[in-house]
Amino acid sequence: MVHHFDHRFGTYEGQTESQSKQGKCPEFTDADHSDATKQPLPYYWVDERFVSERLEGRWSHPWLLGWRDICRSGDMRTVITAAIPRVAVGDKYLLMLPGEQHVRLAGCLLANLASLVFDFCARQKVGGTNLKYFVMKQLPALVPARYVQPASWDGTRSLRDWVTHRVLELSYSANDLAGFAADCGYDGPPFRWNAERRAIIRAELDAAFFHLYGVDRSDTDYILDTFPVLRDKETRVHGEFRSKRLVLERYDALSEAMATATAYVSPLSPPPGDPRATHAT
Repeated sequence: MVHHFDHRFGTYEGQTESQSKQGKCPEFTDADHSDATKQPLPYYWVDERFVSERLEGRWSHPWLLGWRDICRSGDMRTVITAAIPRVAVGDKYLLMLPGEQHVRLAGCLLANLASLVFDFCARQKVGGTNLKYFVMKQLPALVPARYVQPASWDGTRSLRDWVTHRVLELSYSANDLAGFAADCGYDGPPFRWNAERRAIIRAELDAAFFHLYGVDRSDTDYILDTFPVLRDKETRVHGEFRSKRLVLERYDALSEAMATATAYVSPLSPPPGDPRATHAT
């Protein structure tokens, strides 16, 4: 029911018998996503008090951060992560909850886990069909202190702000994640769902994390080619490996900004995270 930066990926509403047998859910369309009030229909229901009892003394925020346990290194993506509302989850959606001192960095952690370079690392570790805690704990994530430093391609803002602005536009598309947005420092309305903008914003984040991991351009090109299922799907839908083209374009733009000591300028207007891109306008 979740996918990258999307807690409304699937729903049980309207599920056909054929989909049920395949273990698949109907997916939200772009039109569904554009309705900030529309919520997916779950299959199981758990009394809210049981959720509160389990989280009491451990977590007080109105959202959760986790990843899908079922995965394979040969799938389109291996680490599939999203912020979700505070609801019951089973052992197939494992949770990673930041310490109270790092809650403001939750968006940065989410972006890191969702990045292609992190996914590439995970594929070297995942040998079966599960991504359990003991595997996740071995994977290389950036330390919180890194986000306090200026973005290497934009000395006017911290890396935290640069990343968080993009994560908010990608994740905060519905009213039920207002608490997550607030904890990331934003108190405005949800952002409009725009598939084309989202593709570029995700490419910006992926390119940024390739730089942050110290991966040069030739190795970035190589790593992108290690996602053949993603490549094949995008080639069918878009006629090209769109993610690769967009990521390399943004990688080069970030490189140029660092080489010339100028601030990176997003090709999007309004820029990512700008209030003009919300449902309010």
